[in-house]
Amino acid sequence: MTPQGIYTNFAIDRVIYGQPAAAALAGEAVRLNAKRVFLLVSRTLDRETTWVNDMRAALGDRYFASHDGMPSHTPRQAVLDAAEKARGADLIVTFGGGSGTDAGKMIRLALKHNIRTIEDFDSYVVRVGPDGKRIVLDYDAPDVPQIAIPTTLSGGDFNPSAGATDTRTMLKEIYRHPKLVPSTIILDPAVTTRTPQWLWLSSGIRALDHAVETVCQPAADKRSWLEALPAISLLAKALPRTHQDPTDLEARLDAQLAVWLSMEHNRFGVSMGASHGIGHVLGGTCDVPHGYTSCVMLPNVLRYNEAAIADRQALISEAFGRPNEPAWKVVGEFIESLGLPRTLSAVGVGPEKFETIAKAALLDHYLHTNPRPIHGIGDILDILKMAA
Repeated sequence: MTPQGIYTNFAIDRVIYGQPAAAALAGEAVRLNAKRVFLLVSRTLDRETTWVNDMRAALGDRYFASHDGMPSHTPRQAVLDAAEKARGADLIVTFGGGSGTDAGKMIRLALKHNIRTIEDFDSYVVRVGPDGKRIVLDYDAPDVPQIAIPTTLSGGDFNPSAGATDTRTMLKEIYRHPKLVPSTIILDPAVTTRTPQWLWLSSGIRALDHAVETVCQPAADKRSWLEALPAISLLAKALPRTHQDPTDLEARLDAQLAVWLSMEHNRFGVSMGASHGIGHVLGGTCDVPHGYTSCVMLPNVLRYNEAAIADRQALISEAFGRPNEPAWKVVGEFIESLGLPRTLSAVGVGPEKFETIAKAALLDHYLHTNPRPIHGIGDILDILKMAA
């Protein structure tokens, strides 16, 4: 069958890789003619390294203000607190993990639409209809651009969506617009060396999850595999190298480039599956770190889906260099080899929470695009029991 589809270009102007972050940032601020640059940065990196001050110095009189610290899963109120400091900025720079990257997108949304209360965000949330289809609202794109300097491998920098948690319901919700993506992404492996190993490696599994669920999607064809399968192979080599030697900058950059490849599914319109869908709930409702949700769910969702997509899963095993072995086993053993958790109990989620998780997961679009159809709460409970 001849591949066919649509490849969509997003509003990313550039990806700058392998260059020092501060100098690259200063150059991009000049290119974008930014006069009031707001920095949303990791609190640890701001207080325990010189990197944030290096950025301020490189920006010079273009520097406007900064805010350090964004809680995991990007709570709405924390976004509002940062947005108040950012009012008047003409460029948002995020330096840190995935929650900060998403917060930068949300700040830009708040600035554009004068969002000042947690209730104001309600009008921009992607909803899921009873048939599982996304209901994406049409609204004006943010005016203020964003530069993302990621220190983890979560991949949100390449995504036209943002995730934020409504603490009234403890649900992590999705906001989506083609122009929510940053204008520039700067991949500097040197500034990732202070990222805790558990976070670096587990966010790498999140990237693996993106690539694996891309290959598993029936809608994905050979063209969309051209990025996803090399991403799997690259992560299979790079993550163990960084696990053994955290100072290996070449391996770190390889992992960052693999993340870039793993996120190309967005341009093809390829959806994710139950690992992502259940993972969203584990994060927002149970406060499980984003990468850990993939460590726990991905092997079990692969096992659940095996009979439906055995041919696709064979490609995953081959990408790991372990053909003729079950993909769920290969991926599970890979995660274990990195010293990461494999079960829900290991991340503090017990059976008493399973029904709450299953009910909330049904509201996530990705449960409705899983390769093996999920017919209701019972099927989700089966997966959770496998992961217990």
